[in-house]
Amino acid sequence: MLRLKHISKKLGSFQLADISMDIPSGTYYVLLGRSGSGKTQLLELIAGLNKPDSGEIWLNDENITHKRIQQRKVGLVFQDYAIFPNMTVFGNIAFSLTKGKYDRKAVMERVTKIASELNILHLLDRSTHHLSGGEMQRVALARTLMISPELLLLDEPMASIDASLKDDIKRLFRRLNRQGLTIIHVTHDYREAVSLASRVGVIHNGKIIQEGTPDEVFRKPVNRFVARYAGIRNFYKVRFINENGVWKAVSHNNLLFVLSGNSYPGEGMLILRSDDIFINSESPGNQSVNTFKGIIKEILPSEYGVEITVDAGDTFYIDISADTFKNHSFKELSEVWINFAPEAVTALQGNI
Repeated sequence: MLRLKHISKKLGSFQLADISMDIPSGTYYVLLGRSGSGKTQLLELIAGLNKPDSGEIWLNDENITHKRIQQRKVGLVFQDYAIFPNMTVFGNIAFSLTKGKYDRKAVMERVTKIASELNILHLLDRSTHHLSGGEMQRVALARTLMISPELLLLDEPMASIDASLKDDIKRLFRRLNRQGLTIIHVTHDYREAVSLASRVGVIHNGKIIQEGTPDEVFRKPVNRFVARYAGIRNFYKVRFINENGVWKAVSHNNLLFVLSGNSYPGEGMLILRSDDIFINSESPGNQSVNTFKGIIKEILPSEYGVEITVDAGDTFYIDISADTFKNHSFKELSEVWINFAPEAVTALQGNI
């Protein structure tokens, strides 16, 4: 297990502030944040490239806060790979063992084994100058795995990879994790978190603002920042009211939302995922809860199929599949009905 206890580090005008987290062994943990949020700085503290101003770092019940990087059993793959250009692929992979107590035969056997597992055995005698991004990534990863790390740190590992190769690299990371390797993967890309993580942490301005499984974080974001990372576009400032024991929310444009929770004092914000909204050309009849009539303002292709923008007093962004779109006669400026369940609405209290 990796355990961070109240880690703080000041870096110029920026500061990592009181970060604590437990990452169980075998976890694929994705640390998600924008550029400048502190995610790479935190990775460097875990790796041992920098020391915290305060706090402790523990790995498998050993305090490694002040240990050198070579003593930590932690492997780090840099965003730019940090490949040695004057060495062959073999030389790069073998580098970490060449100054140790390993004989040439043992080094050769280990390099061959790891290169074979990463499908770069055929590259061992090549110069690194003409390798593709995906090949460079595998070479850097092989060099790191040579030290048999208990924890693998990946700094924006997809940043320089062609889109056509990303799925192969993801499969490789998943396989390493299934074999028991604990991975911390730093990225700004929400889709990487969804496709790889068993746990996600969102970092912003040097603080972890939400942590949990991908479903917990992206289905129930704690604030607008996390919600935007999850691709949510439907936000509504509201005031909360209680009518006969049922909690509701009134938007600034006087739309009335029925909520499934309880106790929402004052004002706040509602969050609604685009794929939780249903749209129909006809009125849903006697269903009145969270049902609104509106006008289609825009229809655009999206990565999920089709995005439909509806003005129903407030603006709603709705994602539907291409097949669903084909089965309806939705057109811009046409009248439609939208509805969603009270359980689909996430209510955030206070001034978000």
